[in-house]
Amino acid sequence: MTGFVDPTKETFAAFRADDRPGPIHMLNLVRLRDRAAYPDGREATGAEAYAAYGRESAPVFSALGGKIVWRGRFELMLIGPQAERWDLAFIAEYPGVAAFVAMIRDPLYREAVRHRQAAVEDSRLIRLKPGEAGIGFG
Repeated sequence: MTGFVDPTKETFAAFRADDRPGPIHMLNLVRLRDRAAYPDGREATGAEAYAAYGRESAPVFSALGGKIVWRGRFELMLIGPQAERWDLAFIAEYPGVAAFVAMIRDPLYREAVRHRQAAVEDSRLIRLKPGEAGIGFG
């Protein structure tokens, strides 16, 4: 089975079309490969390749106003497929859709993303509208 690594053109177009004002949160769930899959055959673990992605993309992410607002460590799938696991779970905040689009179009980011593509076996990237924290569900 092939995992999800990059958005489709259709979903990215829908993402861009919904350019509401205000920040966006992006929930990232990432499963890493044991061994990175670089097209040029270089050797690295998935964790090493993803760390390289983080180092190289950080200046672009930060310059556009991005920040990590939550990070956690996967422990147990309480509801959902028991075989599903995630190595990384975090929420990135962007000032808006335009900042996210500018990031992925930036030449430095485009160079860094090759590490992400080599590192990731499967992922989910879920756009969220920040809401208010409080008591109770719903």
